[in-house]
Amino acid sequence: MDNLNRRNLLKFAALAGTALAAPAFVRTAAARTTTITIASLLGDDKPETKIWVKIGELVEARLPGQFKFNIVRNGALGGEKEVAEGVRLGSIQASLSTASSLSGWAPELQILDLPFLFRDADHVRRTVGGDVGADLKQKLQAQNFVVGDFINYGARHLLTKEPVTRPEQLKGKRIRVIQSPLHTKLWSAFGTTPIGIPITETYNALATGVADAMDLTKSAYSGFKLYEVVPDMTETGHIWASGVIYYSSAFWAGLNGDQKAVFEQASSEGAAYFNQLIVDDEAKSVETALGHGGKLLKPEALEEWQKGAQGVWADFAPVVGGIDRIKTVQAA
Repeated sequence: MDNLNRRNLLKFAALAGTALAAPAFVRTAAARTTTITIASLLGDDKPETKIWVKIGELVEARLPGQFKFNIVRNGALGGEKEVAEGVRLGSIQASLSTASSLSGWAPELQILDLPFLFRDADHVRRTVGGDVGADLKQKLQAQNFVVGDFINYGARHLLTKEPVTRPEQLKGKRIRVIQSPLHTKLWSAFGTTPIGIPITETYNALATGVADAMDLTKSAYSGFKLYEVVPDMTETGHIWASGVIYYSSAFWAGLNGDQKAVFEQASSEGAAYFNQLIVDDEAKSVETALGHGGKLLKPEALEEWQKGAQGVWADFAPVVGGIDRIKTVQAA
């Protein structure tokens, strides 16, 4: 074979090899798309789901084709505790959670749940954006939860089957609480019998008489249609319900540095988006509740509500870092 024919044969072989290799490369690139299973307690119209749509869009814009967000809605993967277990095991890659529901793994989180500690949403944001928030992130990471950012669900209010405006009117009632020692202690101080029930089971518990009352944010009150079973909301605002955007540590460990940076930024932007959605959604939620027979009540003798809750500060000070830390947060 002369040199010209040999060169042509080698060129053809190289081109053919490239053509044959191309589909393999395409398949490899496609295989890099990672599906993320995300648990949401509510439906498409609520901030708990909208935030993940937003984060998914932000991630896709910066890492096109690398991740697919599979958002499982309406509590189909369980309540917050069940979802947290799934995240720890790695079967669920991400979700939102109240600080209360993760406090079983990181008890220090309960500083965010101390009753009548925070004045407003800005006060909460300053706290979680500073040294306290950084410390809590580390505590959660030690338990296989990677925090993207903190979120604010709004203030919690008392929900009852008949009007309750004074603390003594709660005595003897069975109240559904978050499965948290702090919440149990708080409502015990008012003479109630606290019952830990997952949020996904709360409507039926109230409807069947297992519980007589509960507390919740305005947005979730409407989202779970609880105005049908506990129509009276007393605007106590006793706890500002902080939460987190969080990821499985197993999922996080599989990300490279650039991907982690994108998820961190998307989570931060998602948190700001969520916080505003909650503000907007609260107004709509109250309108919906009132339109379905719900009632808004103002608490009487607010100082008595605060007095009943103060014992929680003393009891939980050793858990959350001491009374001085509580006072520092209070003054922030």
